[in-house]
Amino acid sequence: MNQQSQVAVVGAGIMGEALISALISSGVNPELITISEKRADRSAELIAKYSIRQAPLAHNVAAADALLLVVKPQDMAGVLEEIKGTINPSAVVITFAAGKTISFISKGLGTGNPVVRVMPNTPTLVGAGMAAASMGAGVTDTQKQFVLEFLAATGKVIEVTEQLQDAVTATSGSGPAYFFAFVEAMVAGARDLGLSESDATTLTIQTIVGAARLLEESDKSPTTLRENVTSPNGTTAAALASFASSDLNSMVATAMKAARDRSQELA
Repeated sequence: MNQQSQVAVVGAGIMGEALISALISSGVNPELITISEKRADRSAELIAKYSIRQAPLAHNVAAADALLLVVKPQDMAGVLEEIKGTINPSAVVITFAAGKTISFISKGLGTGNPVVRVMPNTPTLVGAGMAAASMGAGVTDTQKQFVLEFLAATGKVIEVTEQLQDAVTATSGSGPAYFFAFVEAMVAGARDLGLSESDATTLTIQTIVGAARLLEESDKSPTTLRENVTSPNGTTAAALASFASSDLNSMVATAMKAARDRSQELA
């Protein structure tokens, strides 16, 4: 693959748009990106915004060197059935559907196309995503490089064996929702302490954003940063002791295991 490679994007929802933006940021010519999207108004919106193209699904996959499947897990089987008769046999197929294995995609196509499985997350939408990619049989070094490079434009990317994709789903795929739930709980707790909704929200969000930036930019571990803000017998120590008494570590581990198990069930 090279800068003249044709890229097909099937499914142009919010994540699909984020990936289109990443493709362009990584150097792909917008004129070589073609979407297939059932909603005509959505297609028109993205064409106007990114100067990409639109084509019927069968035509799109026949011409593509790389095919991004950005559809819901429950819709994947139908899409594979629809495209298997026309797909370019040398195209790399990149799937973003939670729980759907490389084997599932390969069997659904029955074409022998190389498959890459990716688990992104929603911060991809603001260029701060975390993606994990697993390479299937037959993926060339050039195709692998293409995938990793454009995913890097969404934030950060790592390569993992496919056996770890369910663990990735439970960590980074579902992880933003854990974070948002904690923010909701902090806002509610601040309101219970007498702060207004507006002040509680401002205090909580900026505290979380600042802590995340400190964690990213500091060379210190989360443990060290926690210890630095925790004076013996102080206010932070009292709050952390309450977390410990509720066995926060076990609660989080149990929740992540539930997410991992559900990802396995979706396969």
